[in-house]
Amino acid sequence: MRFVNCTPHAINILREDGSIMTVESSGVVVRVETTQEIVGNIDGVPVVRTVFNNVTLPEPQDGVVYIVSTVVLQALQQMGICRDDLVAPDTGPQSAVRDGTGQIVAIRRFQVL
Repeated sequence: MRFVNCTPHAINILREDGSIMTVESSGVVVRVETTQEIVGNIDGVPVVRTVFNNVTLPEPQDGVVYIVSTVVLQALQQMGICRDDLVAPDTGPQSAVRDGTGQIVAIRRFQVL
């Protein structure tokens, strides 16, 4: 299996054996187009809903898993698009490896929605 990183940042993965695998950005960054709809007002403060409009994905390839952001996965889910070749870095507390300043330096696992 080969990973293609469709985020703008290198992803460091701490494997179960303690080794670190780095997946550099592929240069093909998958982004989500959004708009905001005003859905209400609370005490003079507008409340909006973010609507996902468009996601351009690379074509599926045998043996390739694409790393995208969680927002991309959420947008695809909202749009009813399901692909089993997409994962996002799991940055939750049980996966993220942080340095002394709290910055994420690696992840232990991926997530799907």
